[in-house]
Amino acid sequence: MLNRITAWRWIALCAALLAAPAMAEDEAAAAERLNQLLSAANTLTGNFSQMTLSSNGSSLQETRGQVTLQRPGKFRWHTDPPLEQVLISDGGQVWLYDPDLMQVTIQKLDQRLTHTPALLLSGDVSTLTDNFSIRWTQGGTVDDFVLTPKASDTMFETLRLSFRDGLINDMQLNDPIGQRTNILFQNVVLNEPVAADTFQFEVPDGVDVISE
Repeated sequence: MLNRITAWRWIALCAALLAAPAMAEDEAAAAERLNQLLSAANTLTGNFSQMTLSSNGSSLQETRGQVTLQRPGKFRWHTDPPLEQVLISDGGQVWLYDPDLMQVTIQKLDQRLTHTPALLLSGDVSTLTDNFSIRWTQGGTVDDFVLTPKASDTMFETLRLSFRDGLINDMQLNDPIGQRTNILFQNVVLNEPVAADTFQFEVPDGVDVISE
């Protein structure tokens, strides 16, 4: 159950308008810089390691895997055994396949799901300021962003994105019950060709299908 909840956290992402002009200008600059970094990646491939911590800092789960993204709205997130899962979006719907449970859950990529971290990396960056309040700090070749969803029904309270030399380096999600998920990316490559069937899923024989 914990692993499935963690996976759907990728499918699941608002703050009043800033009144002070200086703060509004800072947020506009932050959005512009994040837009530049995200827009540079039409495709992205790489590996990841992920750790989920409880509110008291104890480790709840550690996983590794591979990620492939393609703008707009397509991604494949494959977690290695022994907690294997495959999360795929073709830009119209999302599949979550759990081989251990012999089960695949299919969900439409509706407006609520477009406010998620995976689609933040692969989706429409022109709507960033519609969906998030953004803070930005920069030091040397590192750009750090903290995004706070403007919607009230998202599955995390803040999302931190860190870029090093223009490439995504790590992410951190903090949820309403105090859990923290840290994701470190390795071997990231931008704008290499990706096979079209990467973002398609064929349901294996004997697997239960749940449509939401």
